[in-house]
Amino acid sequence: MSAIAVLTTFLFTVIKYNMALLYGTVGEIVTEKSGSLNLGVEGTMAIGGIGGLLVGCAFDNIFVGILASFICASLCGLLFAFLTVTLHANQNVTGLTITTFGLGLYFFIGNGFKASGKWPDMLSTEGFKRGTESLKIPLLNKIPVIGQALFSHSILIYLGIIISVLVWWYFKYTKPGLRIRAIGENPASADAVGVNITLYKYIHLMLGSGIMGIGGLLMAVNLSGSFEGSKCWINGYGWISIALVIFANWNTVAAIVGTLVFGLFNTLQVYGGSLSNAFPKLLGWLSKIPPQFMQALPFIITAIVLVVSSITNKKNNKPAAVGLNYYREDR
Repeated sequence: MSAIAVLTTFLFTVIKYNMALLYGTVGEIVTEKSGSLNLGVEGTMAIGGIGGLLVGCAFDNIFVGILASFICASLCGLLFAFLTVTLHANQNVTGLTITTFGLGLYFFIGNGFKASGKWPDMLSTEGFKRGTESLKIPLLNKIPVIGQALFSHSILIYLGIIISVLVWWYFKYTKPGLRIRAIGENPASADAVGVNITLYKYIHLMLGSGIMGIGGLLMAVNLSGSFEGSKCWINGYGWISIALVIFANWNTVAAIVGTLVFGLFNTLQVYGGSLSNAFPKLLGWLSKIPPQFMQALPFIITAIVLVVSSITNKKNNKPAAVGLNYYREDR
């Protein structure tokens, strides 16, 4: 394989296998903009992934799968909203409970289908598979190196980019978006001017969770729907998504950059040797790095980026009321 082909494959893989992080990050930003801290991203993505895959394969349609993953995950958001907004439960504990519940349900459903012998056969649906194939954007995909890397992906990759841009526009330029930002900053003030705090929180907690769920479906598609015993498809990406919210400074467009930064280092552990051989003078040193360090590198880089961004950020866009339950009686 030529050096250019190796580089192209590397960049393509960075995007394909890490874009699920963008869904998790954008979904969590939507949640936190409403003033809630949801630590249940991992479990929410797991439920969205397995629900979307099963329904999508049953109907043999990727778009039905996307809708199903959104709905299944948004039900997790509904549960989180009921517990934290209506019952005023602790948000941290509730989020962790959602993760435990989501992963438990994921394994229960997956192991149940495996035990029945239906799991491999039910995924052999041609229409669903065609919907997950690469869509080459005319002309743009012909650009050397970056054409194949950036403009030859499945609908789920492009949809993640579109959603992140639309959410950014929604928060910045629409009246409901400005209202939910006000709720995240000072719910008492928003309540005083007539904003329905409960309704807005419910809607946006479900919306954010639904977006996370689509990321879970992308993880399932990337792993071909294989269900391996104790290993979940999400594999820690939900926790990394929560960290990337801080890196992106609660900006959904900046979350795209955060996803690519993490994805770059995450993919190096697989393609480090190939890049070293393809560019020996420039990247030959990659072959000398222990594989154990390469596996830990994405998480080390994430921690470093979080520390640096916390120190250097003069303007922190973290919603002031995030993680705090709102008691209208105290207004």
